[in-house]
Amino acid sequence: MQKYLLAIDQGTTNSRAIIFDDQSRLIAQHAIALQQFFPQPAWVEQDPEEMFQNTLRCCEQVLKNANLSANDIIAAGISNQRETTILWDKKTGKPVYPAIVWQDRRTSELCKKFSAKNTLIQHKTGLLLDPYFSATKILWILDNVPFARERAEKGELLFGTVDTYLLWRLTQGKSHKTDATNASRTLLFNIHNQQWDEELLALFQVPKQLLPTVFDNAANFGSIAHEFFGKEIPILGMAGDQQAATIGQACFEPGMVKATYGTGCFMLLNTGDEIIHSKNQLVSTVAYRLENKVTYGLEGSIFSAGEVIKWLRDELKIIRTASETEVLANSIPDTQGVYLIPAFTGLGAPHWLPDARAAISGLARHSGVAHIVRAALESVVYQTVDLLYAVSSDSQFPIKTLRVDGGMTANQWLLQFLADMLNLEIQRPRCIETTALGVAYLAGLQAGVYHSLQDVAKAWHIERSFLPTMTASRREGLYAGWKRAINRLS
Repeated sequence: MQKYLLAIDQGTTNSRAIIFDDQSRLIAQHAIALQQFFPQPAWVEQDPEEMFQNTLRCCEQVLKNANLSANDIIAAGISNQRETTILWDKKTGKPVYPAIVWQDRRTSELCKKFSAKNTLIQHKTGLLLDPYFSATKILWILDNVPFARERAEKGELLFGTVDTYLLWRLTQGKSHKTDATNASRTLLFNIHNQQWDEELLALFQVPKQLLPTVFDNAANFGSIAHEFFGKEIPILGMAGDQQAATIGQACFEPGMVKATYGTGCFMLLNTGDEIIHSKNQLVSTVAYRLENKVTYGLEGSIFSAGEVIKWLRDELKIIRTASETEVLANSIPDTQGVYLIPAFTGLGAPHWLPDARAAISGLARHSGVAHIVRAALESVVYQTVDLLYAVSSDSQFPIKTLRVDGGMTANQWLLQFLADMLNLEIQRPRCIETTALGVAYLAGLQAGVYHSLQDVAKAWHIERSFLPTMTASRREGLYAGWKRAINRLS
């Protein structure tokens, strides 16, 4: 009998559901756009109820698209945008405030108050003190929403990243759980002992009763309630989106690295059982935890990748579809010195400049749409170069290939320029929806569809490889121009 796995992937800009078969083939998918709200400069919010309703609609539609019912689904998995913070009423499920999205920078000044604890925080969590992570978002809600702290201390509220909130809603309040990867992105979780850290909870004034229970990535998280699709569906896998993509890319050996190009770009290197504390402002994180054994990762995050293409389309209105960017980039030999720095919500790793703002430099009278569009695509690659240099410097692993995924990797020009600038082989897999595939693998591992990570690795297939062709002198000249443009921001 054919076995099917349901992946729920709640990203930053879309809610999605994808069904895979037991051969890791994508059978059907459905996506619904998710709104973002910007109530003040550098603030980014979303509606948790919209996330949940979108999830239900996506699951219902993907079953129809596949001509399947809930009876055909052996297990489900959830992947999610990480760090995004939700607090909700324990009885009603109603959020006390909109979801504060990972991109949000409102707690920049608040983070400065904890700067004396930087070393402590980095040692315990592997993370940097930054508004990106969840802890200061929780503190902001508790201190700015009327009665929120009082209710939290009474045990009336719950906290979760998006995985936890969706799980709680899908199980109708029966399961308040998270996984080790999402927990490791909160600034509250000790990645050494795999526990919520009492000292950090006290530092950030977060009541422990708010927090979910932490499980392995493949575990029994609960079941989607019968009322939603006519049958209970066990939820057996959960992971933050970048860790899910690492699993979907079968990066199971130390030294293997992937980069995912969605709203942002996230590079994650498998470091095995070693926690590498970065000297280049990267973060140490849990790559995955299976059977209570932790595999660690070294990660760099770019805040704006696909986001810059969305900006070209929705704000500047100089393109109608993302696919036009490839044609425009190919229409000119170079940008003639135009550089675009997409610091719409600051710059991420390895710069970590929360107050930086976007800029275009090098514009001349002859600069046109094609130059700006190509500069936008190039900015994603230059930021990736920044990350790879930092990762290589910290880890000393000999990196020879980079596995890539996410919506932007459909752009052939982008991947060739990436290969040229990194001077590496770029591997694009047969299925670029690796975030969803990763949690399908996790659910399949727990359900017995796959028996080991070796089984999963055998299911990974390359679709195309991109090899470098650019001269070293040209590569160095282009990157030197990028560094000059970055230096002008500071």
